[in-house]
Amino acid sequence: MDEHDIIKGCLKNDRSSQKALYEQYYGKMLGVCLRYAKDKEQAKDILHEAFLKVFSNLKNFNGTGSFEGWIRRIMVNTSIDHLRKNKQNYLIVSTVYANEKASNMVEEVEDDMFLNIDKEEILKAVQELTPAYRTVFNLYVIEEFTHKEIAEMLDISEGTSKSNLSKAKFNLKKNLMHLIKSAHGK
Repeated sequence: MDEHDIIKGCLKNDRSSQKALYEQYYGKMLGVCLRYAKDKEQAKDILHEAFLKVFSNLKNFNGTGSFEGWIRRIMVNTSIDHLRKNKQNYLIVSTVYANEKASNMVEEVEDDMFLNIDKEEILKAVQELTPAYRTVFNLYVIEEFTHKEIAEMLDISEGTSKSNLSKAKFNLKKNLMHLIKSAHGK
């Protein structure tokens, strides 16, 4: 079945079409949810909740733009909703930027040191960020939203969004440096 047939079947509540849609997008969308979740179990919970929203809102997909992009947007929004429900005020973190001296120390490390880190280790390092930092990092770096859009989505100031991104990058570099050092026995 092609995508159009799967969508048509899902609109008729055909179980085999729903299963086909789920199986087709499960892997990619789990990856999206993993970037926002603290672990794989939480990501699966978000994924299942988001797929329920996909099926219940499929009638609203108007065919403009990519279907995968439409599903991805639901996954991101469900991830953010999940974080909001489970952590009151988790997004409001100090608007003071990361300590400049510490940041400069991390930037002195050569970029090629990061080339041997596999994607699972990078994902784990992202998941170790606080929910506030992880969310802003994903929305800005991966989803390519502006700080203004992020601020509106998360009900924070643009300054907080910028600060959280700066701190997320700093902490991510620090986490990755720790991985590199432990891999080289230093």
